[in-house]
Amino acid sequence: MEWLVPVLIVVGVILLVGIYLWATYNSLVQLNVRVDEAWSGITVQLKRRADLIPNLIETVKGYASHEKAVFENVTRARAETLSAGGPGEAGIAEGHLQQALRSLFAVAEAYPQLQASTNFLQVQQALVDTEDKIQAARRFYNGGVRELNTKIKVFPNNLFAKGLGFTEREFFEVADSSAISEPPRVQF
Repeated sequence: MEWLVPVLIVVGVILLVGIYLWATYNSLVQLNVRVDEAWSGITVQLKRRADLIPNLIETVKGYASHEKAVFENVTRARAETLSAGGPGEAGIAEGHLQQALRSLFAVAEAYPQLQASTNFLQVQQALVDTEDKIQAARRFYNGGVRELNTKIKVFPNNLFAKGLGFTEREFFEVADSSAISEPPRVQF
């Protein structure tokens, strides 16, 4: 009978550790899925904006067809954004696209008739709305990444999270911080 107490203690400890691992694993899976879902939301908005850019270019081309280099830069940056493989690449591509759009809107400022064009104003408004959605999706994604990374890093989770296949995720940050601090100006 004396051996029963130590055995029950060992079994109890093993059960508690098992329950803790099970609960932690499930919460890490949930956070991982939430981050994947948030990244999907960002890619949807980036694609939506990328789909608006050809309309914007065509509208501006009608008034400023000689600005070929600006159109090529925007088209190149758009393609880079669409082909970005993850948050790091997308952040760099975002910076390039923001700079290219800034140049395109600078060209548009030189043409008052363009700025008064209904089509231009509609595309511009759609871009503004999409930019707002991208920022909201970015905040949601980065919040999920922060929560997941914290859960992975804290003790005792850091002892086994990597062994269970969980790794820290990358934040979605625009590489060129001036692209955020000075977004493309949209005037009505």
